[in-house]
This record gives sequence, structure tokens and C-alpha cells, in this order.
Amino acid sequence: MMYFMIAIGGAFGALSRYGMTRWINSYWQHHFPLATMLINVVGCVLMGVAFVVISERMPLLEPYRPLIMVGFLGAFTTFSTFSLEIVSLINMQAWLSAISYLLLSCILGIVGLAIGMAIARFF
Repeated sequence: MMYFMIAIGGAFGALSRYGMTRWINSYWQHHFPLATMLINVVGCVLMGVAFVVISERMPLLEPYRPLIMVGFLGAFTTFSTFSLEIVSLINMQAWLSAISYLLLSCILGIVGLAIGMAIARFF
């Protein structure tokens, strides 16, 4: 059942991201990726709200964590999960891990993307 909840939430999250991207881009005609940035920020706000509501305020909603946090918000933007993990590390005062995770994820993600593009263009 958990996998089904994640899949349903993921489908709605991906569709929501796609719809918001199209809607924002219909009004924003510049090179700056405003839609992605706004979706990431909204996803982070929603992840923070969901985390507190499910973990602290309404623990009866815990069975819906996979649907909301993993499925919907995970597909809406993985940036929200990334941000939650960094804040969790900071809350544990694991500063080196938080900074390392932040920098390595960004740098290695960009490098990985560039390598993938180079490989695809080479072959």
C-alpha cells in the first residue's frame, strides 16, 4: 500500500509541477528559470509545513507521509527533500555534513549533468 501511495502522490506532484511550469512560463518570457525557482521554493515551504504538521502537530497523519512528503512533494521537487535533509543536519548541529552535502550535491550534480551531456554528444 505504501508504494501505491507514493506512486499516486508522485503522479500528482509531477503533474502539478508540469502545470505550474507551463502556467508561470506563459507569463514569464525571460531566460531566468523563474518557474523552476518558484516551484522549488513553494515545494520547500510545503515540505516544511508537512514535516511539522505530520511529525509534531498531527501524528495521526503519519501514515500519509509517503503520499504527501515522498510522493507528492518528492515529485513536485526533489529540492524540497534536499532542503529538509540539510535543515535536519543543521538541527543536529552536523555543520560539516550539512555544508558538505550542500556543496557536493550542487557541484557534483552540475558536473554529472555536464558529463552526461558530453557522453550523449560523443556517442
